[in-house]
Amino acid sequence: MPRIRTRRPLRSAALLAPLVAASLASAACTATTHGLGQHGSSSPGARASSSPATASARSSSAAPVGKAVISVTPASAKFYNPTAPVSVFARNGRLLAVTMVNPAGKQVTGTVSGSSWRSTEVLGYGRTYTIKAVAVNADGVRTKKTSSFTTLTPDNMTLPYFDTVYGSAMADKGTYGVGMIPVVHFDEPIPDQAAAERALQVTTSPHVDGSWYWADDQDVHWRPKTFYTPGTTVRIDAKVYGKDLGNGLYGQSDESISFTVGPKRVSIADAATHKVKVYFGDKLVRTMPTSMGRGGSVPGKNGQTIYLWTMPGTYTVINHENPATMSSDSYGLPANSPLGYAPEKVPWATKISTDGIYLHELDATVWAQGHQNLSHGCLNLNYDNAKWFYTHSTVGDVVEVVHSGGPKIQQWQGGDWSVPWSQWVAGSALH
Repeated sequence: MPRIRTRRPLRSAALLAPLVAASLASAACTATTHGLGQHGSSSPGARASSSPATASARSSSAAPVGKAVISVTPASAKFYNPTAPVSVFARNGRLLAVTMVNPAGKQVTGTVSGSSWRSTEVLGYGRTYTIKAVAVNADGVRTKKTSSFTTLTPDNMTLPYFDTVYGSAMADKGTYGVGMIPVVHFDEPIPDQAAAERALQVTTSPHVDGSWYWADDQDVHWRPKTFYTPGTTVRIDAKVYGKDLGNGLYGQSDESISFTVGPKRVSIADAATHKVKVYFGDKLVRTMPTSMGRGGSVPGKNGQTIYLWTMPGTYTVINHENPATMSSDSYGLPANSPLGYAPEKVPWATKISTDGIYLHELDATVWAQGHQNLSHGCLNLNYDNAKWFYTHSTVGDVVEVVHSGGPKIQQWQGGDWSVPWSQWVAGSALH
């Protein structure tokens, strides 16, 4: 049997709509015919004949009316897609009644119009449905038909979630910064990424040009070509239910989310001047002395190289922690190495990279802030500035690091905006 996941709640009082396949509202769908009477006409000034002989001649000359024929789609099936409509049609007559029930006996909603009936409800996976229909021809002769079919049963199912680049749940109807990168995370690897991407719809107002980018086989990120305009609304619909995403993997349910883009907040962290300038809109509102990454590199665990720069490039705020627990082991530098350090709690920490770069309070380096870079990569601030930035920033706000050495921040570190647009578009499965 396929595994069914419980949808993770979003960080919002408004929950996402329940699983659409479970909808089984009751409604009977019937159609009735009106009596079909006979009438005659006469030429002006003449009386219509009503003699038995005339009536008998008229009756014997009328052609017999064929019985109504009822057809059902699907006629019979074992693997019918539950998102496909079910239809009933009466040829040579009209439908009097159509009843479609699920295995529990609950009626499936539908609409009838003359000779046709069509279901209006999405069905469930792996269920057998029974249809009973009655039609009548012009002579009032009734025809009955009973039909059944079974919807497909997926080998496995996947549920989509809406996350930030840090992997935390997005809030439905939340407000995010102009650099916000929403992520659709599937809880199973996706064999057919093109099929999954075709099921993802992004609606923006005003219109925004953007593209999907597959970071791996479970996570696909959406980014505009340029930063959003403040006030833009964004809605993402993951219409994966009933979609074959490859190798028998189907979407468990459709999911959707919407958010609004808040005020433009961009911070420029300059490693050469040792200052962070914060702009609201295009107005400079605060200048914060900082001590950034000291530069150079050291050997880390498993032969990796640990760079001690604050990597240049475009970051976004991805999380707030007060306090954050930091240790050099978390990014591959052993705590017992010459530059390593054991876990410690750091207050007023605003995270901007997935591998642990923060703007945070560190009063121990106040003497160097504005003058010298001493950190392992974070941006040290005094208490007032660290607290101010923490309370005046939101997820999705932009932080640009300039005039720093070392390699550029990579996409996997939260550097989605540092990926050139042509490369980003090439990361789409539909490119």
